[in-house]
Amino acid sequence: MNMQTSAAALDVQRIRADFPLLSRSVHGKSLVYFDNANTSQKPAAVIEAVDRYYREYNANVSRAVHFLGEEATSAYEGARDKLAAFINATSRNELVLTSGTTQATNLVAYSFALPRLQPGDAILTTVMEHHANIVPWQLVAQRAGATVKAAPINERGELIVERFVELLTPEVKLACVTHVSNVLGTVNPIREIARECRKRGIPLLVDGSQAVPHRPVDVQALGCDFYALTGHKMLSPTGTGALWAKKEHLAAMPPFFGGGEMIREVRFDGTTFAEPPHKFEAGTPNIAGFVGLSAAIDYYQSLGFEAIHAHEQQLLAYATERLREVPGVRIFGEAAEKEPVISFLVDGAQATDLATLLDLQGVAVRSGHHCAHPLMQFFGVPATLRASLAFYNTREEVDAFIEALGKVRKLLM
Repeated sequence: MNMQTSAAALDVQRIRADFPLLSRSVHGKSLVYFDNANTSQKPAAVIEAVDRYYREYNANVSRAVHFLGEEATSAYEGARDKLAAFINATSRNELVLTSGTTQATNLVAYSFALPRLQPGDAILTTVMEHHANIVPWQLVAQRAGATVKAAPINERGELIVERFVELLTPEVKLACVTHVSNVLGTVNPIREIARECRKRGIPLLVDGSQAVPHRPVDVQALGCDFYALTGHKMLSPTGTGALWAKKEHLAAMPPFFGGGEMIREVRFDGTTFAEPPHKFEAGTPNIAGFVGLSAAIDYYQSLGFEAIHAHEQQLLAYATERLREVPGVRIFGEAAEKEPVISFLVDGAQATDLATLLDLQGVAVRSGHHCAHPLMQFFGVPATLRASLAFYNTREEVDAFIEALGKVRKLLM
């Protein structure tokens, strides 16, 4: 099936009917929601799955032997199974369920990196990273007397891979890179990066928050050591996510959080812990959220990523072309391979002013540094606007966005 056929097979108007919020009006205008890189909207199937959990089998997981507890546990652990298959993990036990990518990266920082770091060691990341893939490494590096290095990018917003490889020096004990930039949409060549890391015996963590909503992810094929993802960007409730890690890493890592459910036996002369992944999952989890995540995976699979990708790429090309028609527009990030994210500025206008006025026209876009201060510093700007698209967006919405942008630009000139 070619891309054109796949795109034609994606009935976007039917799909939009599955998302209750997309029919809203704001400020008397039909909503155009272009803030999907921040959080996606949720289909009715996800909302109903969460509602059904609370109405029909609300109970805590793992501890209860009563019927409701067994139902809740089955649904929660079923989400782990489904997510493991979704990213092609070799085992469900490689998947730690978390509140999102931030918790996942912090888990690796404190449980994997910190015990291994020595004074003079380094962690390598890149200029385009989200703060969640920078700050945890800085915190543990400071405690260990290590440093954090950042590989550069070019003006197109692409990682300079040869420089990244050159920076994989012997003192580097962990490399961390985003799969897809949340600001630029740039898709990084993870397989190539992972291959170079393996040659040098350097573990690689990948931030997959912006990749999983747009493309199939196969952690075995990618060849990384850790892969973090966030549920709320992939049609799921907030407070959901996961860390995939190779079995040998999880087996060697000590627990990061302590409490219930992550133990075998607690004694005052010593506690023994559960096997991975449960030794990293202290306390009552977001059960309803993961019930919703399970439904979200079903929804993605009902559409197919080939069709999703084809539609989003056509929409990205159209939106980029239309945006270039607007006088004074500067687009940040024009990598050869991108997901549907466009960051831009308009000459003579502040990003926040534009976003505020666009909101009054019913258009929701993001303005600010997008949790990527180093990237803003690279481009020499304090902030950008970001229009991020999803498979349920349309060309008509792009046209409405461009029309609204033209109106507000005139107001600010």
